[in-house]
Amino acid sequence: MNITLMAHDKKKELMVQFCTAYKSILSKHNLSATATTGRLIAEATGLPVSLFLSSHQGGHQQVDVRIAYNEIDMVLLFSDPNGNDPWEDQRVMQTIHLCDSYNVPCATNLASAEMLILGLQRGDLDWREMIRPKRSLR
Repeated sequence: MNITLMAHDKKKELMVQFCTAYKSILSKHNLSATATTGRLIAEATGLPVSLFLSSHQGGHQQVDVRIAYNEIDMVLLFSDPNGNDPWEDQRVMQTIHLCDSYNVPCATNLASAEMLILGLQRGDLDWREMIRPKRSLR
C-alpha cells in the first residue's frame, strides 16, 4: 500500500512518535510524506520515505494529484485544530475532500490513525489493492 504522511508543525513530533510506535507495520508499505515531516520520520525510524515538496511549496498539491490518480491508498494527516492559518485549513480540507471523493482512507488525528493502521495490519484495507493498478510512488 502507498501511505502518505503529513503533519502540521505542532503535530510533527506526534507523527514521528506514531511512526516509531507502528514502524513494524509501516515498514511493509511504501511511505511518502511532505518534506520536513518525511525527513523527521526517516531520521527517527530509519524507514524509507519518498519526499514531496514542503506543504507551503506545493507538497499538498502533489499529494492531492496522486489521490485523484489513485496512487495513494491511505493518508495520515495530523492537523492542528487550533492553527490560525486559513490557507493551511483550506489545503487540509481539499485533501480530505479528495480522499472522500476517491474513497481513500484518511485520518486527521492520532485516534483515527491508530484505527487505520491496525485495520491495515488485519487486512481490512486489502480492497484498495483491487481498485488500483500495481505501482508504487518510488
